[in-house]
Amino acid sequence: MTETAVHPYASRAPVFAVDDRTEGALGRDLLRLDIEEGALGLRTLVAHFHAIGPDSDGSTERLSYLDGGVIDLGRAIEVILGPPGGDRQLFKGTVSAIETSFAEGSAPYITVFAEDALMRLRLRERTATYTDMSDADIAADIAADHGLGAAAAATGPTYPIVQQWEESDLSFIRNRALRLNAEVWVDSDDVLHFADRDQREGAELLLVQGNELISVHTRADLAHQRSEVKFRGWDDRQVAAIAETAGPDVVAAEVAGGRTGPDIVRDAFAEPGLSRARRDVLSTAAAGAYAEAEMRRRARAFVTVDGITAGSPDLVPGARLDLRRVGQPFEGDGYRVCHAHHSYDLTRGHRTRFRAERPTVSR
Repeated sequence: MTETAVHPYASRAPVFAVDDRTEGALGRDLLRLDIEEGALGLRTLVAHFHAIGPDSDGSTERLSYLDGGVIDLGRAIEVILGPPGGDRQLFKGTVSAIETSFAEGSAPYITVFAEDALMRLRLRERTATYTDMSDADIAADIAADHGLGAAAAATGPTYPIVQQWEESDLSFIRNRALRLNAEVWVDSDDVLHFADRDQREGAELLLVQGNELISVHTRADLAHQRSEVKFRGWDDRQVAAIAETAGPDVVAAEVAGGRTGPDIVRDAFAEPGLSRARRDVLSTAAAGAYAEAEMRRRARAFVTVDGITAGSPDLVPGARLDLRRVGQPFEGDGYRVCHAHHSYDLTRGHRTRFRAERPTVSR
């Protein structure tokens, strides 16, 4: 288990590199940095910089960073953030937009926007047909089209035909992932991952309220919990109806103790089930996979935690958390981070906001 505490006077200032060249001026002129990513990928960067630096005379004709010398549209940008020995590459991507801002009584500033390699998928919209392929096969095929490596390991059925209709490759692959409750991300080696949650590696972090955790909000919510999930469809080849059901045992296999949302809602309410009829459910394998995925998605989000730490570079989607001093029902391990937002400014320094999920409350 990794503890996130570091020396209180260690520098956490971000280091920028553009086209593999370290640019100290960007760190010097930085006003605020935000890096975000969720479980379905596309890590984004928004950075604000002073527009009046040593190379500027203060006029609008000589603002910094607008001549393409340091940063420009389409250039590669990387950010390393964290204390010495604990710093990590938190962003690698391409500059997608540059913005200037002026306001009365304030100094002008430049804003740079960037996205990781999934931007390539976002920019390509098309219609395509995939035959006799699983969702993992489709993801690998799309990755190859964009010059990315592929590590597509999500389990799921093979479909006789899948249609992509006037949709970006990113939107399409995200929708395919949602069907299986899979996750999508690109690593620093430009490899596209399309994997089940338990196939995603992540750091194990111990966070203690009042120490690493400077703010935390926990919630156990039965609103979306169901005792069973049923998916129905039609098999054209067998000329027969399809119905597959997933119950609490699907998520029970993932936990070592505590009470799950499906078990609690089953005891509290009469037959709190969910039934879905889908036109794309054409086989029992697809119906079973979709039912289990929907049950896992709901059950895993039974307990949610929104927290803030004093800067944790390893706290990214996929990280495993052990929370302490957060109240008995929410105490302990088993949390998985599904969204992370790293920020840096001149007042608070590095802060990490996150959302994590767990399928159980402690007894």
